[in-house]
Amino acid sequence: MSPEQCHTDTEACAQHIAERLGPDLRVAAPLGLGKPHGLLNALYKLTVADTSRTLSLYTALSLTRPHPAPGFEQRFVAPFVERHFGADAVDPQYAIDQARQTLPSNVAVHEFYMQSGALLRSPSAQRNYISQNYTHVARDLAVQDINLLVQLVAKRQTPEGVRYSLSCNPDLTLDFIDQVVQSGKPRPLCVAVVHPEMPYVSGHAEVRQDYFDVELRPESLPKLFALPRQPIDLVEYSLGLHASALVRDGGCLQIGIGALSDALVYGLRWRHEDNMQWRRALVALDPRGSTHALAARMGGLAPFKTGLYGASEMVMDGFMHLQRAGILKRRAWDNIALERAAASGRLSPKTPGGHYLRGAFFLGSQALYDWIGELERDDPDALDMCRVSNVNQLYGDHQALAVMQRRGARFFNTCMMATLLGSAVSDGLEDGAVVSGVGGQYNFVAMAQELPEGRSVLMLRSTRRGRDGAETNIRWNYGHTTIPRHLRDMIVTEYGVADLRGKTDSECIEAMLSITDARFIDALCAEAKSNGKLAADFQVPERWRNNRPEFLRDALAPWQAKGLLPAFPFGSDFTDEEQRLLPALDWLKQRSANWRGKLGILHAIARPGAPVEGEGEAIARMGLAQPSGLRERMLRRMLAGALRRT
Repeated sequence: MSPEQCHTDTEACAQHIAERLGPDLRVAAPLGLGKPHGLLNALYKLTVADTSRTLSLYTALSLTRPHPAPGFEQRFVAPFVERHFGADAVDPQYAIDQARQTLPSNVAVHEFYMQSGALLRSPSAQRNYISQNYTHVARDLAVQDINLLVQLVAKRQTPEGVRYSLSCNPDLTLDFIDQVVQSGKPRPLCVAVVHPEMPYVSGHAEVRQDYFDVELRPESLPKLFALPRQPIDLVEYSLGLHASALVRDGGCLQIGIGALSDALVYGLRWRHEDNMQWRRALVALDPRGSTHALAARMGGLAPFKTGLYGASEMVMDGFMHLQRAGILKRRAWDNIALERAAASGRLSPKTPGGHYLRGAFFLGSQALYDWIGELERDDPDALDMCRVSNVNQLYGDHQALAVMQRRGARFFNTCMMATLLGSAVSDGLEDGAVVSGVGGQYNFVAMAQELPEGRSVLMLRSTRRGRDGAETNIRWNYGHTTIPRHLRDMIVTEYGVADLRGKTDSECIEAMLSITDARFIDALCAEAKSNGKLAADFQVPERWRNNRPEFLRDALAPWQAKGLLPAFPFGSDFTDEEQRLLPALDWLKQRSANWRGKLGILHAIARPGAPVEGEGEAIARMGLAQPSGLRERMLRRMLAGALRRT
């Protein structure tokens, strides 16, 4: 059966929905890429224009383009945004208004996961946040009387008729609709917004044509939202090298998004493709052999022969890079007899079917979307996009099979801070403010404790930049916890790995101190002693005093000089001029934070130094080749000084 209504005009579709459902819209929309911004904006516009109407939206990760502040940021970001996202790109207007604190009173937005830090200063976002594990969202949505679900989909004509693919977001839609039907509540109106560029993914992501009640296929749509690829610095490379030794060949891998995850992927690829250089770099970073000892016990130092199986709530670019490197290749079967045969080595390599990557949603670069389309064409069994309940938890009918598929699992996630007693802070601040949301992190940490060979690995930089210099991300205690200390497992910083599982509190503190920046070890040690958790006669080993940024620079200098640790190892969306500008603009931003730094900027203006290669092109990219007036001349001189210092 075809959908009742097929539209090509977004405004007309929104009007049809409003007339059919009445003045109170309670809308569910997927997280991230699967949100149809145009339709949501049309519904939002109708609600704003008529105060007798209400709109309650339940979603997560509302993706918006960067909105730069005036000055250097505007000059750099605005041309990039138009080029990268397209001149016709559309932001979800409710997200813009919520960030600006101008959301009207008849609209409520509930996000269980936010863009990191984007809504810290939005009172309505903070008040309407629902704290949920990813796997509980569908359950909790089912009692909210949702009357509308909207989703971007792919569409295909098959021998059995038209099919839709939930593509990037089968994660919650399937579980949510099932929960509603099982509860006896009315099924919400389901609207499919067909995007011609959305990769079609078959298998569990595919639904029949009558799954949706309404189809909207606009004549033109902006291109899919693609995340810009981010640079990796030396601290992140160091962390990634340590983490890459914890992965066991033939095991299962979960990773998130961000520079630390990218560094881990690079480390795994380096280990596989240039093992000797990878080993030498790891020895340089790990002279006391702590990471090597853990690698021998639970990870590995050799290239990957059997390869890895990916089971991750999010499919991101890193999995594409691992597959292309020949690392992501261990297949799993949704048949326990076949999986047992595979685990014991009895399954023929020629056995058809089986997937080597399972995910609940995908988000990344345009290259990732192209790769997913290629997989569907060349190897449709390779990627299984499915319900988040299948990926993020073991419980249910699939438990025995899931445990077998996830043998040797390593679940890598990032956090903002960690305590000496092993708890982690990933999603919020001690005053209750939500930075992002727990998402699926707790799911994976808890799953690691249940699996026979599973380990949870939380990655964090040991320090962060504060107004007055470096601040430690390893604390004695903190007023908010995402992962409690009774689930402590493994924590990695740029200085090594702390294996906390099964350790006493004092042993845990010592392990955490060993991966702490040396500038903060003594103060943290004293605090632990004052609270009776560390022996009064404990002495900090001298080798821990090497935990400093200059040690990392010296240790990795040979490989940096050879170009083996590039800022953009997986390619860049920035031009050469923009890549040259990034460190200079970061230098200016750092120094603008305090009076000492501002003095440094004044010195750079007064004595900019000798011109450097590419300086003219970089200045022209910022629109300052021919400055107009005193202000632009000062900006040009300031920028030239920063370029010459970075």
